[in-house]
Amino acid sequence: MTPPVATTTSLLNDSPVMLKKPLANDVQYETKEDYAGDYKFAPIKEAQVSRAMTKRYFEDMYDRAVSDVVIVGAGSAGLSCAYHLAKSSPNLKITIIEAGVAPGGGAWLGGQLMTAMVVRKPADRFLTELGVPFEDEGPYVVVRHAAMFTSTVLSKVLAFPNDGRVAGVVTNYTLVALNHHTQSCMDPQVITAPVIISATGHDGPMGAFCAKRLVSTGLLKELGDMRCLDMNRSEPAIVNGTREVHPGLIMTGMELSEHDGANRMGPTFGAMMASGIKAAHEALRIFREFEIVEGEVVGPKK
Repeated sequence: MTPPVATTTSLLNDSPVMLKKPLANDVQYETKEDYAGDYKFAPIKEAQVSRAMTKRYFEDMYDRAVSDVVIVGAGSAGLSCAYHLAKSSPNLKITIIEAGVAPGGGAWLGGQLMTAMVVRKPADRFLTELGVPFEDEGPYVVVRHAAMFTSTVLSKVLAFPNDGRVAGVVTNYTLVALNHHTQSCMDPQVITAPVIISATGHDGPMGAFCAKRLVSTGLLKELGDMRCLDMNRSEPAIVNGTREVHPGLIMTGMELSEHDGANRMGPTFGAMMASGIKAAHEALRIFREFEIVEGEVVGPKK
C-alpha cells in the first residue's frame, strides 16, 4: 500500500518572529508528507530558529524575575507539588527550575533502573486523580512504566488553564558552579519569590542542593545525612517532615533525608507524591497568613 501523501502551499515570511506584516518578497513554498521518498519540509533559516527560541526564553526570564513560588527540582515531588499548587490556586505565578536537561528526575526509570514504579497506599489516590493506570497489589500499587506517571503529571502541570502561570525555566547557576574556575565573571540569574520549595533529591552531583546551601551560608549547622534504606520508616518520615525548614524555604521529597537524617526510601514513590502535595499545602498556608507585595513578604495579614 502506498503511504499517504499530503501537500500544502503557504507563504514563507523571511522573519516571522520579528515582523508582524508579510515582507514584500514573500515566496511560495510547498510541503509534502510523502513517506515514499519525497517528504518535503517548509523552508526555514537558522536565524529564525534562534530568534524563535531566544525570544520566548527571555520573555519567560523577564516575566519570572518575580514569582510567587519557585520550585527547585522537577522530579516526582516537585512536579506533584506544582500540580497541586496550580490546581488549588491558579492565580499563583509558579516557576519550576530544573538543573538537568529534562524534568522528571529519577521518576522516569522507576526503581533500581527498572521501568516499574511502586506506590504504597494511600498515595495511589493521586495516581487515580491523574488518570495513571496501575495494578493493585493490596497494600501497594504498581505503575507498569514509571514514565507514564512522569509524562502525565508533567503534561497536566503545563496544560493548566491558568493563563500560563505555571512555567519551567532553567537559570544558569549550574553552569556557573561547574565552570566558575574557568571564567573571571559568571553571574547567575536571580528569581525572587516569597516561597521557595526545594525538591532537589538526595545527595549527588546536584542533589540536596538547597540543604547544602543552608550549611554553606551558616543557616544550618550541619546536614543530618541520609541513613540506611528502610522504606517503612522513610516514607512516613518524608511526608510528615515536609515543612518550612527556614523562613521562606519549604523542603520536600528525598532532600529531607539529607536535611533531617532520615532513612533512604529506596524504589518506592508514594511518599514523593504525598510530600509534594504537602509542600503545596505549606505554600498555600504562607499565602493565607502573610501579606505579600511585589514578591516580598511584608508581614502577617491583619
